[in-house]
Amino acid sequence: MAVLYPRCAGLDVHQGDGRRVRTPGHRRAGRDPRADVLDDDHGAAGLGRLGLGGWRCTHVAMESTGVYWKPVWHVLAADFELVLVNAAHLRHVPGRKSDVADAVWLADLLAHGLVRGSFVPPPAVQELRDLTRTRKQLVREKGRHVQRLHKVLEDANLKLTTVVTDLMGRSGRAILNAVLEGERDPAALAALGTRLKCSPEALRDALRGHVREHHCFLLRQHLLIIDSLDVRLAAFEAQIGAILEPFRRAAEQSTGIPGVSGIAAHVIVAEVGIDMTRFPTVRHLISWAGLCPRMDESAGKHRSTRIRKGAPWLKTVLVQCAWAAARTKGTYLQAQYQRLKSRRGARKAAVAVAASILTAAYHMLRDDVPYRDLGPEHFNRRDKGKTAQRLARRLRNLGYQVDYKLAAA
Repeated sequence: MAVLYPRCAGLDVHQGDGRRVRTPGHRRAGRDPRADVLDDDHGAAGLGRLGLGGWRCTHVAMESTGVYWKPVWHVLAADFELVLVNAAHLRHVPGRKSDVADAVWLADLLAHGLVRGSFVPPPAVQELRDLTRTRKQLVREKGRHVQRLHKVLEDANLKLTTVVTDLMGRSGRAILNAVLEGERDPAALAALGTRLKCSPEALRDALRGHVREHHCFLLRQHLLIIDSLDVRLAAFEAQIGAILEPFRRAAEQSTGIPGVSGIAAHVIVAEVGIDMTRFPTVRHLISWAGLCPRMDESAGKHRSTRIRKGAPWLKTVLVQCAWAAARTKGTYLQAQYQRLKSRRGARKAAVAVAASILTAAYHMLRDDVPYRDLGPEHFNRRDKGKTAQRLARRLRNLGYQVDYKLAAA
């Protein structure tokens, strides 16, 4: 097989050390490839001392192992053409696993052009991505503590969650603060609830509990942690707003898509970026995001059509946007959801709508245009003949005799 990159290297990166291997294009005839191995026990700092410049390499491939590839990438990005390879694409012969063998195999695949590089956004987008992902983790942590708060209330026989939708809302927080201050009278606690859908009697019945000092201690600690997380989230929101400034126009345009909120638009920009030239077509982007069926065929049979694994931070947000778009009346996305739901089910329809949202975002970012909704009648306008046949067939199945023709213009 022809060697496409005769001057390249493979890096097997670990937390504290790494192995570097020169490619077949550098080997003399009959030379053992293991002679072209360099050990580095100084991490990214050692790359400057034991650099690849002496090998006159042009391309360097490394495996995407956790976050250990990132410092190496930052050090080498200015001097080499880097290729980040998915570990699932580097399956080696079983029983021959070692660090040097992995680096040799990676270098051989790169030299012959048998590996595809993963998408690595520019540094500004990477910073925005780190912020949005950490914000989501903080929101999840806050939700866990709210659930623990609910558990303590149930143990104290305070059925507050049955009458209050949001424990951290104005009414829920006022009642919790009063409980911590020693108030136990259900009528006095119920008087703190404002603009609740439940009746005053139901609220008083839900607040007839048995609160001990142990419960108050747990409630106080959980509320302190929740308040601390709110402060941290506010700091992240401010930092995201500052980092987002170069991408603000793209984020604001993305909110024009039904179901896409401001936070979802931030995530889309952070995960995908604004340069769509990295993806040759929109299908490449959808495949990278894991919103298309996998290819799993054997002996002429399709064994599985489950969606592929990929971009979990983006996929979950897009599916949440799809559920919101399915409830937005008078839109193309809602019509698409209703059309697919009857045949494929609600969850598959939501994934299809998520793929449509990403398709719209791709074209908006690539062409710098606002969102234009096709309307709920798009599928009926696209093929009037099939729509008429489908409706007539349904009437015939119900026992009616149907005869129809196209009305004069």
